Amino acid sequence: MIITKSEPFTKEEIDKLKEQFEVYIKTVIDIQKRICSAGMDRHFEGEQILLDQGSKQSDLWGGGIDLETREIDYNSFINIRPLDNNTKNEIQSDQTKVLYKQITVYFFAEIL
Repeated sequence: MIITKSEPFTKEEIDKLKEQFEVYIKTVIDIQKRICSAGMDRHFEGEQILLDQGSKQSDLWGGGIDLETREIDYNSFINIRPLDNNTKNEIQSDQTKVLYKQITVYFFAEIL
């Protein structure tokens, strides 16, 4: 189940987001609008939802949360964007990583 919102996820919503992989939740975040799409099978699904809602490609970054270790990761194929100076799966900009982490903690305060 994919849930897209601009407010923190509730415990009930997080339980639904865990249904896809049980121990991992994929996320795509618009770091400018502070909107999170989570729970998808593939990051491009959340990316498309946010693009359809008016997000700019350059503001969208993908990653996820390992529910066993509570670690946030910054890896997704949608992050490979040479025009945005990101040539790898991982978010390469330290500033973007910090924003992504802060926003992820905001959305998943129930578990992080």
